[in-house]
Amino acid sequence: MSEDRLIRMANQIATFFEVQPGERAAAVAAHLNENWSVPMRAGLIAQIRAGAEGVHPLLAEAGPLIRTLRMPVAG
Repeated sequence: MSEDRLIRMANQIATFFEVQPGERAAAVAAHLNENWSVPMRAGLIAQIRAGAEGVHPLLAEAGPLIRTLRMPVAG
C-alpha cells in the first residue's frame, strides 16, 4: 500500500474519533491495532517518525500507542 494512502486512511480514522467522547488518541490507536495488519501499522509509524506531511494531530498523538509488533491483546 502506498505511503500517502496509509496516512490518508489513518487521518480519516482520526477525524472520526476527533468528535467522540473519551480518550480519543487511545481510541484511534485501538482501532488501528485491532483492524490494521502489523505491516500496515509499522509503515504508518515509520512515516510519522520520518515527518510525513499532513498527519492529523490526533493521529500523531496516538502514534506511541500503536503497536508495530505482534503482541498479545490484554483482557
